[in-house]
Amino acid sequence: MTDPNPSDESVLSFPRSRFLPAAWQRLLQQHPWLVFLLPMVVYLLVGSFEPSAEAQGESAGGWGIGYEAYPLIYAAKILLTTIAVLLVLPGYAGFRFRISWLALGVGIVGAVLWVGICKLQLESMVLTQIGWGQALDSAARSAFNPFQQFPDRPVTAWGFMALRLLGMVALVPIIEEFFLRGLVMRYVMSDQWWQIPFGQVNATAVAAGTIVPMLMHPAELIAAAVWFSLVTWLMVRTRSMGDCIFAHAVTNLLLAVYVLISGDWWLM
Repeated sequence: MTDPNPSDESVLSFPRSRFLPAAWQRLLQQHPWLVFLLPMVVYLLVGSFEPSAEAQGESAGGWGIGYEAYPLIYAAKILLTTIAVLLVLPGYAGFRFRISWLALGVGIVGAVLWVGICKLQLESMVLTQIGWGQALDSAARSAFNPFQQFPDRPVTAWGFMALRLLGMVALVPIIEEFFLRGLVMRYVMSDQWWQIPFGQVNATAVAAGTIVPMLMHPAELIAAAVWFSLVTWLMVRTRSMGDCIFAHAVTNLLLAVYVLISGDWWLM
């Protein structure tokens, strides 16, 4: 697969922004994959430095970073990813952002399914049986409880929780949905993937829209398969990126509320 060149009439088009250099905007038009991939790469790259409790204070990348450094690294991840989103923002202009009541329903149902499936620990049962149990430990979430880590600093604890909500509810839904549904699911359908209307799919795209999120959420394989398949249905039904992002945001918000109430920080 090759990228379109500047003279190609199929080059991704979007309104010019007066806040970004013209040369950068031309680069985005000539290489549309940057619009969808750059924020996700930044998010994952910085996130590789995050320490986890299961790794005994070391990050997944083995950098030996202490668990207490998690808030700083998470803040850096949110800041740098937000900058990446702003750099590619003009490329989002061609998508439909209408939000329907159906998206709200999918977000609520999705949250119930995600929590319920994760609580059943089905992934642990299956992977342990086939000898892949250690994979769950390496893929475990940070489980960082700011109220436990900062017991005498409630302002700090709630401040970090607000930042965590910003990342979960506002930022992650945008970068994941644009990466998965704007790039991956269209990329597997055609060399001219940027020309495929949003919401148009084939069997390969549906498979990619399920398998890729499972690989991105190895500790929640089954929950990811169910949830992302549900949002794929929503995407095909409404053809609106706004619906997909909103449903994702609703699920993440309800998940955060559930964690705050239940204390199941291993879900975050």
